Amino acid sequence: MNVYKWYAASRWLYLHHVPILPGIIKTGIRIIWGGVIPYQADIGKGTILGYQACGIVIHKRCVIGTGCHISQGVTIGGTSGLYEVPVLGENVQVGANAVIIGPVHVGSGSVIGAGAVVTRDIPPRSVAVGVPAKVVKTLEENETASI
Repeated sequence: MNVYKWYAASRWLYLHHVPILPGIIKTGIRIIWGGVIPYQADIGKGTILGYQACGIVIHKRCVIGTGCHISQGVTIGGTSGLYEVPVLGENVQVGANAVIIGPVHVGSGSVIGAGAVVTRDIPPRSVAVGVPAKVVKTLEENETASI
């Protein structure tokens, strides 16, 4: 069974106020796959957590749209002293070991390169790379890019 299905089960249990089990599943994900995928996070259907979420860390208040691809080693989280956390639109692709932190929005259809550090908003259909991440290309309506 893939890790997203375990997350989805724990999320369903959490939303239906079933005690204890969501936390057990979250701990199991951490032990078995080495990822921190909290049941409180809102992760859209069809999202792929690369290499079974190996090394992926997601903040519990993050919102990730449908159809995203989050590669191994990615961190999506907050920063000290700020309540807001990242929001990813639909069909966002995030390369291995990228970091998305703080109150940022990554627009739908965007691609974040491997190892990028995102600390500012990324417009929809953009390709962002580097440290700090900068938009290097805007994708046309019929154009696609992948990690």
